[in-house]
Amino acid sequence: MTMRIVLPFLLVGGLAVAGARSYSVSLTKPNMIGTTELKPGDYKIEVDGDKAVLSQGKVKTESPVKVEENGTKFDSTAVRYVNGADGKLHIQEIRIGGTRTKLVFAAADALVGSR
Repeated sequence: MTMRIVLPFLLVGGLAVAGARSYSVSLTKPNMIGTTELKPGDYKIEVDGDKAVLSQGKVKTESPVKVEENGTKFDSTAVRYVNGADGKLHIQEIRIGGTRTKLVFAAADALVGSR
């Protein structure tokens, strides 16, 4: 009887965790996401709905993101940048290798017109 009570709670908890997706990316150059400057290195990206959180150690930044699905899988992870009006590189999108997932960062959309 106890198992019948516990099982639904475990299932609901599992569904809540399943909503967020996480990826890893290596950034090879200094760049910006929103107003946060990111140094080269390995970052974890957690995507939950229309929000992405990039973290590396104590550095953590949040940015609006749109998750898109490509027709075919990406062979490798690739980061596309755009030059901002501030003269710095801003992350425009990240294509996740081995998946069809593309993360498009909303803040970069506004910078494209400022080139």
